[in-house]
Amino acid sequence: MKIGVSSYSFQQLISAGAESQLSIMEKAAAMGFDGIEFTDLQPPQGVSEAGYAQMLRAESDRLGLPIISYTVGANLLCDAGLDAEVERVCRKIDIAQLLGVPCLRHDAAWGMPESRRSFSGFAQALPTLAEGCRRITAYAAEKGIVTMVENHGTFCQESGRLEALVTAVGHPNFGVLADLGNFACADENSANAVGRLAPFVRHVHAKDFLIRSGNGVDPGRGFFRSRGGNYLRGTIVGHGRIPLLQCLRILKSSGYSGWYSIEFEGMEPCLEGIEIGLENLKKLESMI
Repeated sequence: MKIGVSSYSFQQLISAGAESQLSIMEKAAAMGFDGIEFTDLQPPQGVSEAGYAQMLRAESDRLGLPIISYTVGANLLCDAGLDAEVERVCRKIDIAQLLGVPCLRHDAAWGMPESRRSFSGFAQALPTLAEGCRRITAYAAEKGIVTMVENHGTFCQESGRLEALVTAVGHPNFGVLADLGNFACADENSANAVGRLAPFVRHVHAKDFLIRSGNGVDPGRGFFRSRGGNYLRGTIVGHGRIPLLQCLRILKSSGYSGWYSIEFEGMEPCLEGIEIGLENLKKLESMI
């Protein structure tokens, strides 16, 4: 198993100004990660996005720590229109090429525009989403970069919708980033979802959540609500309720041999949370 870590896992320190996306690379290497991925670059003042990508690539080469994926936001149903959003995401692919990554994850959409929300939904949006994803992945394929949509944001979170999107796009360069935890945000069992999507998976996020029934008392600070009203809180990989071992076994049996990237978003101190998560993920690997 090749294990990486998302830069988002260090966001506590980055937001506090104690670390940067550049400085965390040395920490990730020292922890024993095989690779690192980045979420939307945050260049320092006076440095362009392209220039920062080149700095990160140079540090990757120095450390022998490959940059394994790049994650960017997108909304193919945005008010600016499909053409403008496809063009914007294609410029992110140019940045991905500078980073030297094999794959890029972008969102599809966060929901229907307000003006259409009362009478249309995913089925009506699917042709537009498929067209946008197909155009983006065709551009990325020319640069040797796979594109993916993640189970992220409740509009495109369930496995059924992701399967429908991938098959509608119908392009061999397009697939799924399976976040093992995020299915819980749509109240879907992660093992069932991974079993459905396994043929399309090109990258994996290892994430865990504490889960409390929405029929009980609000657990308080740090928890948020799933689409079905349950209470979720991000936690250390292996400390939560996500059936991680079952998911890993499903992916292995499907023939998946790509990267697993820890994405920690818990309340615990992030360095400790990341280190324990890595230990636990390796332990789970030994049990497959």
